[in-house]
Amino acid sequence: MAGLSLEDDLHAHNPVDLLEEIVSANEWSFERMGEHEIAVSFAGRWCDYQMHFAYAEEVSALQYTCALDMRVPKGKNAPLAELLALINGKMWIGHFDVLCDDGMPCFRQTVLLRGASGMAVEQVEDLLDIGVSECERFYPAFQFVIWGGRSPEEAVEAALLETVGEA
Repeated sequence: MAGLSLEDDLHAHNPVDLLEEIVSANEWSFERMGEHEIAVSFAGRWCDYQMHFAYAEEVSALQYTCALDMRVPKGKNAPLAELLALINGKMWIGHFDVLCDDGMPCFRQTVLLRGASGMAVEQVEDLLDIGVSECERFYPAFQFVIWGGRSPEEAVEAALLETVGEA
């Protein structure tokens, strides 16, 4: 990710403005959907991720959603619910969910900013890094369950397998 040098480390107002600067610096495709909303496309290892950020000024919170480019077919809801429970039980920050509108698995996280004078560049970079890293790590687990016929336990075990060395 491209570093961003700002004179002031905190973006004192709308965190979506800071997000736009970081996304632009990384030359990612984005669309500003309003003062408090931005949609970003990012090419990952497994698929293109669709990120959405929305700032709710009234509660001073930034919501981040990173959707995986796949749809959950009918009949896969039960194994998917079990997979979500297994994955979310292993996560420290954020969680996975399925978007109701289009049935896409996604990573979600909300950052509370009440009392803060803004978001630091490092906070936004961490938010992006964590979300994309978790999507990259668990994308194969979703594929294994949805299309590969694997059990949720097998899928999570495969996703968490740490490889040592290089082939």
